[in-house]
Amino acid sequence: MSRYRAVLEYDGTEFLGFQRQARGRTVQGEVEAGLRRMGWAGKTIWGAGRTDTGVHAAGQVIAFDLDWAHGEPALLRALNANLPVDVSVRSVAEGAPEFHPRFAAKARRYRYTLYSAPARSALNARYAWHVWQPLAVPAMQRAADQLLGTHDFATFGTDPDEGGSTVRTVSVAHWSSRGPELTFDIQAEAFLYRMVRSIVGALKQVGAGEMTPAEFERVLHARDRSQCPPLAPAHGLCLMEVLYS
Repeated sequence: MSRYRAVLEYDGTEFLGFQRQARGRTVQGEVEAGLRRMGWAGKTIWGAGRTDTGVHAAGQVIAFDLDWAHGEPALLRALNANLPVDVSVRSVAEGAPEFHPRFAAKARRYRYTLYSAPARSALNARYAWHVWQPLAVPAMQRAADQLLGTHDFATFGTDPDEGGSTVRTVSVAHWSSRGPELTFDIQAEAFLYRMVRSIVGALKQVGAGEMTPAEFERVLHARDRSQCPPLAPAHGLCLMEVLYS
């Protein structure tokens, strides 16, 4: 029996998030069902993060124990042959016996995508938040710069482990633009529940002129969830990468 580490990619549109639930389709449920078709007798796989309903992933990391004697390339083919079209395994390798993708992670990087144009794009509709009005990216970046470092992010989320700390350290908070497509990359050692979508919702208000960077700073340091602007939609968010030592 070996412990394997795999990187997943999935379109979150049709999923009720990553984590298995009593009812409804989840990424964890589909992967476990695929493994069972391969003879897996385990009880659970482990994931690096519990993405919400509708959130996508390009670099979700999972681990599972499996008795497999045919080599890693054959395991990769077998996994993908037993998964639905909206989930794929990008890579798989044998890991350390004690490897846990959540607890071993040193940082996570998310990307949020907006499509800023008067007319919506059908091809981007599943993966980007359509914002019809022009957005001032320099102002959004000035506000985002204030996220860097260690802060109490209680305004922008709650701890996944109820009652835990809302202090997090952000190492990357960067906007990029390419035509009408705007992307926001943010990296931290860990994130609060709905933290990225809350932050993007506030930064969009800065870009639209509904909030100044100084007002964004006051909201950040208020540590008051009731002051958080409306959430950005889930479908613009993607877990890009989980980083390890």
